Amino acid sequence: MLLDWLDTRDATRVGTTLADEFVLQEAAGSRAAPRDQRGDSAGQLQKLLQKFLQRVDREARGVELNFFKRAKLANSFKWRLLEKGVEREIADELTQALVLRLTYQDSGTRGYAPDVVPAGLAGSRESRARLLSEGDEHLARGACAEAMQCYQELLGLDPRNAAALTSLGAACARLGRYGEAEHHLRRAVRISRGSPAAYFNLAGVLQSTGRYRESELPLRRALELKPAYTEARISLGMTLVLLGRLAQARDCYQKALKVVPRDTQALVGVGQIEALEGRFDAAEAAFRRALEIDPKSSYAWAALVWLRKMTPADANWLKHAEEIIAGELQPLDECTLRYAMGKYCDDVGEFARAFRNYERANTLQKMRTPPYDAAERSRRVDELVKSYAPDALRQAAAGGSDSRRPVFVIGMPRSGTSLVAQIIGSHPSAHPAGELDFWETAFHKHEKVTHAAVPDGSLRRKLAVEYLQVLTAESHSALRVIDKAPINSDYLGLIHCVFPGAGIIYVRRNPIDTCLSCYFQQFQSSLNYATDLSDLAHYYREHRRLMAHWRRALPQETLLEVPYEQLVSDQEKWTRRILEFIGLPWDDRCLDFHMTQSTVLTASYWQVRQTIYHNSIGRWGNYQEFIAPLLSLIDVDSRV
Repeated sequence: MLLDWLDTRDATRVGTTLADEFVLQEAAGSRAAPRDQRGDSAGQLQKLLQKFLQRVDREARGVELNFFKRAKLANSFKWRLLEKGVEREIADELTQALVLRLTYQDSGTRGYAPDVVPAGLAGSRESRARLLSEGDEHLARGACAEAMQCYQELLGLDPRNAAALTSLGAACARLGRYGEAEHHLRRAVRISRGSPAAYFNLAGVLQSTGRYRESELPLRRALELKPAYTEARISLGMTLVLLGRLAQARDCYQKALKVVPRDTQALVGVGQIEALEGRFDAAEAAFRRALEIDPKSSYAWAALVWLRKMTPADANWLKHAEEIIAGELQPLDECTLRYAMGKYCDDVGEFARAFRNYERANTLQKMRTPPYDAAERSRRVDELVKSYAPDALRQAAAGGSDSRRPVFVIGMPRSGTSLVAQIIGSHPSAHPAGELDFWETAFHKHEKVTHAAVPDGSLRRKLAVEYLQVLTAESHSALRVIDKAPINSDYLGLIHCVFPGAGIIYVRRNPIDTCLSCYFQQFQSSLNYATDLSDLAHYYREHRRLMAHWRRALPQETLLEVPYEQLVSDQEKWTRRILEFIGLPWDDRCLDFHMTQSTVLTASYWQVRQTIYHNSIGRWGNYQEFIAPLLSLIDVDSRV
């Protein structure tokens, strides 16, 4: 067993092969590139990196890797690159990308059990303490792969070591290995229920996977165990922001600042609340206070860009952003700043430079998100079309709730749903509730029923009662409460059979503008299709296929399609149609939606507080030479 465990021949072979093939790809790419583009080494490297990661998926899939073999594969890969003359900086970046990709494959093939170390390798208490200390040192400097190897070796010696499980979970989370991170952290909590760090890190994983409501409880538990845990209080503030409970979030940040007045994370959090509430001057002041403390705070510097449209007069912003990038940044920190740099360059009309920054941002973002599964998405749409057929929906709707209080605004992300929700929310009889996760949660909670067929009357009545309670918590008096979660487009069958009289407004924007805007936005990891242009094109086609089904399956009077471009060109006409559709009388305040004092918990928090503008229409033309995978979508809407 010991010899098998230590046999690294296959891992070494794969590492060497991957390195050789990368060098060949790089050489071929340099020869094939037009002469005037050969200076764009960064852009060429990004394209090679994408092909390289695809190759990793194919070559390493069949190799069983414990932590020892993973290390050997990565080392053989890196040293082969250096032998072939690849620059050390590039070799380091490629090796990091390789390790990240291997962690995804490993969690998917081996499950979540830690590597089992043969008895012959067991060590003393001192050696275990050394492994934990070395792992913590690696983790502190961002060397997550090396840290994981130490923790896994320690857990082979002591499988119930809660400190190692907690740190291993934290390292996995930094690498985007969220499923395994959650497993390790929940084990740590079970073994040591008095560990605030385990609860804190578990909450971080839940936040990273979009489970914000679920993250609140472990954070509050961490604070019960350790009231002075400033990081946990700030993280709780973040969760509360994402849940729309801004007053409570502000309280968390202010309490943290009383203890640590110069905490930049808390100051950035305060700035984010000010921005979401439309106080952009106060937001900028908070971000700049953070920058006075730490001039190289990538998050505070990046946040400034999203407060307004940048101009060439802001050139010092880009210069300082490049100085921050030149330092030692964690991949996620660089990722956030790269999105902001892309936005700056787009604002000032430097489109090629903007795209290079967005491309780099998405490459980094992709490293920490699970790969998009196109086949699984297609199967999901097939399943929904089959399970929620027109006849089944008609029969189920007869026993649904007669409430018209819910209004659903749906569409692709970045398609204009925030604009429509803000217009409706400006009506005195309507309340914007933001992006509620009720239907996504309900669909998966009852997946044995909801995935296979229309649920029975008992479950439908239960969901109706629960959802109306959620809406009442949002507003006691509003006649209409707006739920604008874009993902609800997947659940229209379930929604309609529970609330057959509810109005559903589908916002449709030019497909290429929509997908490009998604590519330019840093989303949570669950929107993994947004990091790759080909994945975006596939997801959009499946989205339109599903929407074509809902148009056929739902009664015409329940679904209003609003073309974004027409809304922008004739706001009053479409505003009247929207209000009439949901049964509200005309109100002039809906035309002045940008004056409405409300909280906007989406990436559009600045745009929806401006008057309607037209420069977002046809924006993709500025990037046509870079977005070949999206160009096939030009006439996709006419084919569904």
